[in-house]
Parts: sequence; C-alpha cells; structure tokens
Amino acid sequence: MTDYPRLTEMGIMHPDQIDRFMVNSISNYDALRIIYVRRKGSLLPESRTYKFPRVQKYLIEENGKRRTTVMEMNPDLSSAVSELEDLLKVKEQKQDLSEAILEQLELLEEDIAMRSECIKKMISQV
Repeated sequence: MTDYPRLTEMGIMHPDQIDRFMVNSISNYDALRIIYVRRKGSLLPESRTYKFPRVQKYLIEENGKRRTTVMEMNPDLSSAVSELEDLLKVKEQKQDLSEAILEQLELLEEDIAMRSECIKKMISQV
C-alpha cells in the first residue's frame, strides 16, 4: 500500500523526486504543475502538468428563487495537493534532522580533536 494513493493514480512512481508544485486556475480547469529533481543526464521530464476540470455547484438562496453558480476545486486535485503538502513536509523534516545530525557530528569531532591534543600534551609531560 502506498503512502500517496492519489499521486500513484496520477502515475507518479517516484514521489521522493518531487521538489515543489504549483496550482493555477485557468478558465474552467485547474492546472497542477509538479517540478522534479532529476539526476544529470536523466531522460525523464523535469516537470509535469495535470489538468483537473473545475466542479460546478449551485447555491440556492433562502427564498428559493435565486440560484448562484460557483466553480470549486476538483476533489481529486484537493487530495493530490494534500498528499503533496504532506510529502514535502516530511522531506523538509528529514532534511532538518539531517542538518542537525551533521552539526552534532561536527561538534563531536571538534571535541575529540581537543581531547586528543590535551592527552598528547599530558603524555609529553610525563
């Protein structure tokens, strides 16, 4: 079972390669553009665009005489955007964690170097 079923239905096989996305409304449809991070020399596209038709809904006022037409975002697009936001949030958290671990590792290396120097000085004094 995949963590991102809507993205899988859209044909996205490697969600970990997604860098960012944007949604634009054009006339009666919404366009979702997904930008990927690809390796140098990759033949895969750097971005893909998916079009979703807008859903037309009617709102009836209290008196029942007046109907207003409203165009709303397609539910499929809403779920895709939600999955993309979750995916990018997880990627950002992993990146933040990696940076924190690297910082701690550098501090540990500095501490070890300082202690090593101190021990060498103690040995030379003996």
